[in-house]
Amino acid sequence: MDSKVPAHPVHSARPAHSAHGAHAENPAHPAHSVHPGHAENPAPETPAPENSAPENSGPDDRGPGNPGPEGAARERPPRERLAPAHRIAADLDGYLGDPMDDEAGPFSYKAIVEAEERDELPPGAVDAVRAWGFPKYLVPIGLGGRLTTLEELFFVTRGISRRSVTVAVMYGSGLLAVNPVWLWGDDWQRRTVADGVLRGDLACFGVSEADHGSDVMASESEAEIQGDELVLTGVKWPVGNATRGRFVTTYARTGPRDFSLILVDKRELDPAAWSSLPPVRTVGLRGHDLSGVAFSGARLPAERVIGRRGSGLVQTLKTLQITRTAIAALSVGTMDAVVRIGMEYARQRTLYGSDIYKIPVIRDHLVKAHLDLLIAECVAIPVARCLTVAPGRLSLWSSIAKYFVPVLGEEVVASIGTVLAARGYLREGVAHGVFQKLQRDHAIASIFEGTTHVNLANVAGQLPFLIDPPAETGREDELLADLFRWTRTPPPWDPDGRLLQLTNEGRDEVGQRFEEISEEMLAAANAHAAPGVAAELKDLVSAIGALRARIEEGIRANEGDTSSVAALTRAKRYCELHAMTSCMLTWLHNRSAFGGAFEDGQWLVLCLQRLLQRAQPDTVLSEDLLPALEEAMFAATGERRWFSLLSLVPPSSSLLPSAGDE
Repeated sequence: MDSKVPAHPVHSARPAHSAHGAHAENPAHPAHSVHPGHAENPAPETPAPENSAPENSGPDDRGPGNPGPEGAARERPPRERLAPAHRIAADLDGYLGDPMDDEAGPFSYKAIVEAEERDELPPGAVDAVRAWGFPKYLVPIGLGGRLTTLEELFFVTRGISRRSVTVAVMYGSGLLAVNPVWLWGDDWQRRTVADGVLRGDLACFGVSEADHGSDVMASESEAEIQGDELVLTGVKWPVGNATRGRFVTTYARTGPRDFSLILVDKRELDPAAWSSLPPVRTVGLRGHDLSGVAFSGARLPAERVIGRRGSGLVQTLKTLQITRTAIAALSVGTMDAVVRIGMEYARQRTLYGSDIYKIPVIRDHLVKAHLDLLIAECVAIPVARCLTVAPGRLSLWSSIAKYFVPVLGEEVVASIGTVLAARGYLREGVAHGVFQKLQRDHAIASIFEGTTHVNLANVAGQLPFLIDPPAETGREDELLADLFRWTRTPPPWDPDGRLLQLTNEGRDEVGQRFEEISEEMLAAANAHAAPGVAAELKDLVSAIGALRARIEEGIRANEGDTSSVAALTRAKRYCELHAMTSCMLTWLHNRSAFGGAFEDGQWLVLCLQRLLQRAQPDTVLSEDLLPALEEAMFAATGERRWFSLLSLVPPSSSLLPSAGDE
């Protein structure tokens, strides 16, 4: 049997895995689960044991096994499982099929490229994701949807993005529009939007105006208050889903210095009072509805203001923290797609008597691209968990993820373009020429929800308040475990805009605890990592510590400078340090449960070396640590699994739930 997706998928059965292998299209190893988009009463997920160790014990104390560096058999807690997001993603991947398979329906690269040539979405693609139930992951569970954690939405968006960034962006634009309703809307607003989205209606976020860009204080759209009505006039452009969308969350002036977000349901308006603008032609995302909407004296009830009147600017800034985090999934999905294309091409293309993977520069590009993808996971997944674990930290961490992960994605795409050479420039041939589409589509990731420079400026503005950390609360260790341990299920999301903050108020438990985290990592590496890893990590900690000291010195010497090119450069380095510490924490909090090549830690050394290359280009990767990484790369390529840290987990692992667990 295979996993081909019909144009109108049926609801009664989940497609089996494709004929390419038993692990086809699974993020890790097969997860035999009830279809989340179809099951009405799914069995609850068995949570990972979270209180089996003392409050102040580290991740190295969890679990009965305590093997030495010689690689003795590792034991894991008997019921430890990955959080449900991984199972949901595996289900979606199996349902959509292998994009490299020409017969895999609307999400095959063949169908995607053919539709691209017509500036369209593949016929049946939207039907397929709706039939699986993707719109339910835009609606919180308390309103009838399946959005429990942002981590779940992150993973399903990653799964769609490695096939079609365009389809993922269509729903991402809707997410941006509906989040203010979940966070601040009244009961009627929430219920109306939830019912519409669950039925397949689209939404859009009407903030941008042609003459003002990101200068939202200059917005000319106005909602005049006349008794119990609002009279809305203005033009929003460019806006994703502006023509197809039913709901328009509209940013408009409601007073001399006041701006509000207004829920506009086009069905409530006089058709003569609004119109759609022509579609905008773009380099990528062909087939996506990018257009605009014009209001001319459109009347709607005054209670359509979302939350308190005049709070639109703050609401917009807070809402962007969530979508910035989700956008990282576009980049990770794209990285997975292009690395797969590059790996398969390098193993199949023969030059000078052997496959081109054996050419040193080709191998170097592919190894570094794979490391960048692993680094992106370490950075993005904890920030996705942050929405329900520590929402008050998103103001900083979402900007770090939104800057850093798309930049990594751009570099990976460019690197794989070098591997493909002339083939990457063609609109046919390798994977039906989908690479050039992925390259064009991914360019949007650094533009959406604040450009690269906007997000770096957000980070730079907080740096002076982060170099002298406030007193610790005593919950730092538990917070980091909640963020970084993949076998912990984050708490469910109960949307409340008051929990989001405009700044981190001087707290950054990731960046400010580098010394403690490094000491814990080195102790664990001495006890559990492969031979030689601890020594490599000790040298890296020294180099990273020196880099941190230089950045801190620069911040102190220029405390009032948060907008110059030099300030943005310091912000870049801070983001890189955040990524380094995130890699350390990911290893610390998962090594015992994951075991195998993950616990051995060679990948951690390589990721830290790769990150250090950004500031110190003469840093080299340790050649003797590459074989384990390459083995995982080859296995993920051959078995058509996600490129992920999970590819370093032994195949016999039972981290994912089995059929008997459902």
